[in-house]
Amino acid sequence: MSPRQMVRPGGRSARVQEAVHTAVRELLAEVGREQLTVPMVAQRAGVTPSTVYRRWGDLAELLSDVAVERLRPDAEPQDRGDLRADLTAWAAQFLDEMGSASGRAYVRDALLGDPDGGNAGQCSAYAAEQLDLVLARARARGEDAPEVETAMDRVVAPLMYRILFRPSGLDADYARRLVAGLLGDPPGETT
Repeated sequence: MSPRQMVRPGGRSARVQEAVHTAVRELLAEVGREQLTVPMVAQRAGVTPSTVYRRWGDLAELLSDVAVERLRPDAEPQDRGDLRADLTAWAAQFLDEMGSASGRAYVRDALLGDPDGGNAGQCSAYAAEQLDLVLARARARGEDAPEVETAMDRVVAPLMYRILFRPSGLDADYARRLVAGLLGDPPGETT
């Protein structure tokens, strides 16, 4: 995130941010990305264009900020009672959300308007926080669970690579195979 976006203040600033984000989402649905402009967003949000430029810099950074908010998980991962089931369900949901047309667009926006890598780091942190919760639950049940970074490297990284660069053939079975490999199943053998 650029220095302009590091602080998420309350009060008027929070209201401006919410109004601008809402305007962006509405206008993207109505006119599309190609027609979207900062003055159009500002008018819809009820602020001046200079407010938008001062806070976000340009349209790419604004779209990036909105995308990061949209990529934030809405809820904790479901607890299905064991690590394999929890990770498999989480990975399939992650793939479904990020692999959708809107998910891929949000990921692209998050990265395009991210000159210093902060938004990419935030998106990665969202996934790591979700995995950390799943793995902590498993450990609390007495299950042997890998480290978060190992799960990120073996499940999230290949999913994101395929979502962004090789999306054909992606399905819940692919996510399940990644989880099986993380949990030490020999190739071709999953339970």
